[in-house]
Amino acid sequence: MSSTETSGSAGPSGPLRIVVAGGGTAGWMTAAALGHFLDRGFTVTLVESEEIGTVGVGEATIPQIRMFNQALGIDEDAFSRATQATFKLAIEFVGWGRPGERYMHAFGDVGRDVGLCAFHHYWSRGRRLGLAGPHGDYAINDIAARAGRMHRGAPLTSRNVPEMPHAFHFDAGLYAAFLRQFAEARGVVRREGKIGEVRQDAQSGDITALVLASGEEIAGDLFIDCTGFRGLLIGGAMGSGYVDWSHWLPCDRALAVPSARVENFTPYTRATAHDAGWQWRIPLQHRTGNGRVYCSAFTTDEAAAESLLAHLDAPALADPRPIRFTTGRRAEAWRGNVIAVGLASGFLEPLESTSIHLIQTAISRILKLLPGKEQTQAARDEYNRQFTFEMERIRDFIVLHYHVNQRPEPFWQAMRDMALPDTLKDRIELFRTNGHIFRHGDELFGEVGWFQVMAGQGIVPERSHGLAETIDEADLKGYLETLNGLYRREVERYPAHADFIARHCGAPALGGAA
Repeated sequence: MSSTETSGSAGPSGPLRIVVAGGGTAGWMTAAALGHFLDRGFTVTLVESEEIGTVGVGEATIPQIRMFNQALGIDEDAFSRATQATFKLAIEFVGWGRPGERYMHAFGDVGRDVGLCAFHHYWSRGRRLGLAGPHGDYAINDIAARAGRMHRGAPLTSRNVPEMPHAFHFDAGLYAAFLRQFAEARGVVRREGKIGEVRQDAQSGDITALVLASGEEIAGDLFIDCTGFRGLLIGGAMGSGYVDWSHWLPCDRALAVPSARVENFTPYTRATAHDAGWQWRIPLQHRTGNGRVYCSAFTTDEAAAESLLAHLDAPALADPRPIRFTTGRRAEAWRGNVIAVGLASGFLEPLESTSIHLIQTAISRILKLLPGKEQTQAARDEYNRQFTFEMERIRDFIVLHYHVNQRPEPFWQAMRDMALPDTLKDRIELFRTNGHIFRHGDELFGEVGWFQVMAGQGIVPERSHGLAETIDEADLKGYLETLNGLYRREVERYPAHADFIARHCGAPALGGAA
């Protein structure tokens, strides 16, 4: 994002009044960005109630969060201290292929391409010949994550070693508070109170004002709906329907619980498959975030809670908090003069830590297509086209994890046997038969991400690219061993993750706060 991306103007009748309904991570990320990039000609007001809680499951991120913070001029270490953050190099998936198996979906590259031929073709041939180890042996982020080590910046041992991309685990509540302070310093005005009434223009249906329970009226020209699952504005007032994806992603409930901090903060998120879904583990400096995602058709709430608590690695700090959801998206994320951001626009399980990223991309689209007081249908259509494409491609990536499994439980058998979206079915078949992976448009996950999940869950292509088939077996073996040795020697020079945090961005302990 840059200031040149904002093309809206207020016009002669006064500033464009933007009202953000709802706080939390979505609301304050939106308000902070608008307050930072928009100056004269705009006002930004955020309405929230301290009585209304937030879901707060989005504590694990992907590397794009660094671009958001950098665009706002936020110092990484100051952010980490304020949010009790730890670093994240990868997501570990335990038991998703078969019980007991595990693999990493690591940030950054896996191996090195040779000429026009992608590394995964050489890996798949080496795997069939018994010359290649797991794909993670050739990813520096994977090796560092498993070793519990962390480093930023240029490599220490060789120019042939790539830099490690990283993201964060952080306390979403602390991040929202951090961004609130940032936003208010840039002119964003906060109004406390519950929304009691939504007033709309009788002819256009556009929202004209929010009326708080106190009777205070907040008028606006453009409204950003950050009211969570309720979708108070986009669904309740504007009537944008909901596209239900539960036939592909049938998990419909979650339980979230914090547990006590652990001494060594692993630099990766863990997602562990269980009989009717999966469990997350997100280590922070002051506590560990845990949760159980499950399908109520295959287990009970009581059994899910019991299993969640039984699989914590430290004492729970609270009772599990229930969350109910339906996976899917709004038919229109921008309708009339309302744009939905965050959970108000749809929900995808936090399996690949995409929740906060989807807030970030929504903000970017708003800034790029920022309207004046006259909003065009062409802009709405383009926003909704990009939103739909992004959601559908992430949906396919999450469905992939569930579908490609060899687990014995009824839930997993049903996921293995379900009819897939054509976009996903074709992608799996192309990789399984020929080892090909192609990125479609501006979708979030590229070839390396798709490769790691498919290979990690047991798909070894039947054949490789012709260029990979011509390399001498001894040369292939030497190439793979050199890459692995190069990366391992580099990682041996890195400090332990917990030591790195203490040195650069350790925060004072907050005790057992949830």
